[in-house]
Amino acid sequence: MEGRDQQLGIETRDLRVDFGSFTAVDDLSLRVPRGEIYGLIGPNGAGKTTTFRVLATLQQPTYGEMYLEGVDLAAEPAEARRLLGYMPDLAPIPSDLKVWEFLDLFGASYGVPGRVRRDRIAECLEAVDLVDKRNTFCGTLSRGMTQRCVLAKSLLHRPGVLILDEPASGMDPVSRKALRDILRRVAAEGTTILISSHILSELSDLCTHVGILARGRLLDSGRPGEVADRLGKSTARVIRINILHGEKEAVALLGNQEGVRKVRKEGGGLVFEFSGTVDEQVNLLRILTDSGMPIRSFEERSASIEDVIVALHEEQVAEERDGK
Repeated sequence: MEGRDQQLGIETRDLRVDFGSFTAVDDLSLRVPRGEIYGLIGPNGAGKTTTFRVLATLQQPTYGEMYLEGVDLAAEPAEARRLLGYMPDLAPIPSDLKVWEFLDLFGASYGVPGRVRRDRIAECLEAVDLVDKRNTFCGTLSRGMTQRCVLAKSLLHRPGVLILDEPASGMDPVSRKALRDILRRVAAEGTTILISSHILSELSDLCTHVGILARGRLLDSGRPGEVADRLGKSTARVIRINILHGEKEAVALLGNQEGVRKVRKEGGGLVFEFSGTVDEQVNLLRILTDSGMPIRSFEERSASIEDVIVALHEEQVAEERDGK
């Protein structure tokens, strides 16, 4: 058997997970170097959560090899768990424990000594901005605060590998920015992070590398911009416009133009796909300006990760509709 790569924080080889006749993860091979922030991205049902559960030793694979920092999950599951911090989507927490008690419980279960545990609890509460909620019962926390509390728990024992499934769910923009700052700092200290999120633009900014998962298969992996460029070559051109006012009218007008589809708001402007020729694109701009639309900018941009995922989702829906 090929030797383990000790420089990898996470490695899977030909990982497969079947549920009866349904294959959730299909021969997945991942290689995530230590200290990297790797985003696993894909439409709903792509196999992300199943992959995370297998790596967290909560789900048995059908076959395949898995390593965390060179530790074989099949042969040494207890050792692998000591290396791991896991934050599932919608993680349950005991409503009758105070925040500090919840963290203390998990710190003790990981064997963190009492005095060290107290210091680590204080440190993690400060990191997630929950110091003032230390004595609050977990059951009274908001959704966003609950997520931050679970993140503090996941960081408490200083894991070598951190697996986060939709960690920003329910967080406001300020909390999401704080989360990104925390994860960058943790990764800089050497922790390997595997993360998924529906907020694709934030993943692109945060992750050093991403993998695109569809129907359990890894379609591509690499730096976010490079992956988007490779997979986006088969999609229509993406155009972004910024207008001074009249956004609703602009959406309606664009929706009636040939070759225009998937008009959406993005970052203070409008983004849409256009399948026409360059000359037809010039004519589209003329139509918009002749209508009196106050356009500040009109530009074609490279496909983003979000564009790729939308295209994959629509392809999957079309195949399911056609019975393929």
